[in-house]
Amino acid sequence: MPEVTVNHREKAHALLKADADKILKLIEVQIDNLMMPQCPLYEEVLDTQMFGLSREIDFAVRLDLISEDEGKSLLENLERQLNILHETAQGSI
Repeated sequence: MPEVTVNHREKAHALLKADADKILKLIEVQIDNLMMPQCPLYEEVLDTQMFGLSREIDFAVRLDLISEDEGKSLLENLERQLNILHETAQGSI
């Protein structure tokens, strides 16, 4: 595989990971400072962000910049981290 292709793949994966980390931080700030996880606005922000990330991942997969498994792994890891945040917030109510 040409080096340029490898660099594009690595960059795509890094950018998608950074976007997932931004979503996690955004939700963490919402939980810590703004609202409770039961708030409809919280759910709307979360759904919108997750949908956007899933579309980015789908686009990267279609361009063959990441594999489907890598994309699923990114989403599953973010969902796992968000569930931990949600459970922690529920426990502190």
